Amino acid sequence: MSISELQARLEQSIDQHREEYIAIAKDIHAHPETGNNEYYANGLLTALLEKHGFTVTSNVAGHETAFYAVKESGKPGPTIAFLAEYDALIDIGHACGHNIIGVTSIAAAVALSETLPETGGKVVVLGTPAEEGGLRGKGGPNGNVKARFVEHGFLQDVDAALMVHPAGKTRLSGPSLANNHLYFHFYGKPSHAGSSPHKGVNALDALVLLYNGISVLRQQLPDGVRVHGIITNGGQAPNVIPEYASAHYYIRAYTREQVIELEPRLRAIAEGVALATGTTVKIEHQVGPRDFRINHTLNGVLLEEFTAAGETVELREKEGLGSTDAGDISHAVPTAHPYIKIGPDELIGHTVPFREAANSPQGYAALVTGARVLARTGLRLLTDAALLQQTKDEFTGRQTTKAA
Repeated sequence: MSISELQARLEQSIDQHREEYIAIAKDIHAHPETGNNEYYANGLLTALLEKHGFTVTSNVAGHETAFYAVKESGKPGPTIAFLAEYDALIDIGHACGHNIIGVTSIAAAVALSETLPETGGKVVVLGTPAEEGGLRGKGGPNGNVKARFVEHGFLQDVDAALMVHPAGKTRLSGPSLANNHLYFHFYGKPSHAGSSPHKGVNALDALVLLYNGISVLRQQLPDGVRVHGIITNGGQAPNVIPEYASAHYYIRAYTREQVIELEPRLRAIAEGVALATGTTVKIEHQVGPRDFRINHTLNGVLLEEFTAAGETVELREKEGLGSTDAGDISHAVPTAHPYIKIGPDELIGHTVPFREAANSPQGYAALVTGARVLARTGLRLLTDAALLQQTKDEFTGRQTTKAA
């Protein structure tokens, strides 16, 4: 079977199941579940994969709502993985479009798996919950479940990993920031704030000094380094000197090394204000996602496939960067994390307009287009040994010698 015939097979598969895929994405949007609570979405997605001949295992990598799905050809060949996300944000629902992401990856995986008798190799889907955050100790407040997949060996035999994220503009894979977390707990002594304030030790005062100290520090930080946080407990009543106060901070930077380098400076501020106020402080550390490692070879393929699908690709650098645990995958295997337009250019994630765009005709049209782009990219990696080797050589830092 020729490449064009295999590509036609991909198109046929996606078109044949289009309405089913859209219905499932709508269902997930209507039943938003926060990180590590995605039991409903897990059930829908794993049933879909099993229906199409995948062997599925749930409750993997230490997460009940995670899953691993595989379909093998029984012949030698590469392994292409698709990353499925399906969690929602607290209170606001699917305002990052993960109802689209999970189904897009599965639609692409199903289509590609139907070519395996011709191509050889295998197709894998990693169901990765809690990208937006989960219970502490179960993915962390800003995700990092994908790192657990790496640690548990699910990427060991994968040659490349693919996904696509909804956005205001179609873009290629770009950088993201590494992100660690610090939790500050200040302990003082309670007292009546009106009659006996001098007998108390105010934990909130320490926390305010910490907040101001970190705000001053931000003036001296290099470009690309971000420190931001919230007060999570500031006391219980205004007439009681707070005996406990707490804050949660993110440290973001271009690399994990920069994040780690900055952390002692924040700890020093906390320890200093504790000494100054007579409080004690406990500091908890949690590792978040790594920075995203761009594979330019994959980006070149994506540009061709997006263009062939009729998408206008924005090549200018994106303003402002967030964090994603797909970064952890990108340090394990060559990874694609492009973006696809689902609404106006000015669309901003984690907002009500984004949530509505993720449940719109344009959003579901992007699901179908994204599945085609991912499936065609996966097919090229399965059938073009030189392209796959170039992708892997770039990942490992080796130079690919081109024939004269």
